[in-house]
Amino acid sequence: MKHGHIAASFGLALFCSVSSISLAADTRYVSDQLEITLRTGQSTKHSIVRMLKSGTPVTVIEVDAENDYAHVRTQEGTEGWVLTRYLMNTASARDRLASAQQRLASIESENKQLKERLAKLGEQQKEVTQQHQDAASSARQLQQELTQIRNTAANALTLDSENKTLKEQHVQLRTELQLVQQENATLKDRSDQDWFMKGAGVVIGGILLGLILPRLKLRKKSSWDSL
Repeated sequence: MKHGHIAASFGLALFCSVSSISLAADTRYVSDQLEITLRTGQSTKHSIVRMLKSGTPVTVIEVDAENDYAHVRTQEGTEGWVLTRYLMNTASARDRLASAQQRLASIESENKQLKERLAKLGEQQKEVTQQHQDAASSARQLQQELTQIRNTAANALTLDSENKTLKEQHVQLRTELQLVQQENATLKDRSDQDWFMKGAGVVIGGILLGLILPRLKLRKKSSWDSL
């Protein structure tokens, strides 16, 4: 209410210095009274057009500073006169509070949405981080497997080379064994032949002795008989 009187006094002083009636085209608001009257003229004797609630925006058409009345038009197009001291340059505190509360609610809603989005982004970041860790772990495992495969391949090549060497040695040993077996067979044949020859010699010697000894005995006997 004090704010309305200050605004009205300021308006009166300003407009009185120019003229008693001035034209204006600015927007003002009904002050924080419960309701004020919109009349057809500049006195309480004029009929009431309608009641204007606190915070109702009106367009000021002209101001009569001497009588403290303003000619106004509502947003619906209704025109009339109201007391200038009941008009304010700003919306009522109640309307400003309601507007502020709406803005606050909107900000809180946006803040909630941002928090939810931030939470989702946080979850997505965790998932991406986990995927990155899993990929790194898989890469390390694949690297280990690749190293093992390389080592196995190297060992396989070494084993293959050793296997070839052993095969060659085996073939050589078999060849040598066959030669030894052949030599043994040859030596055995020779030994058998030698024994055969020796046996044959003994038999032949025995036969010869069997043939010679009787003759020798006969000769000796003849010799003794001649004596």
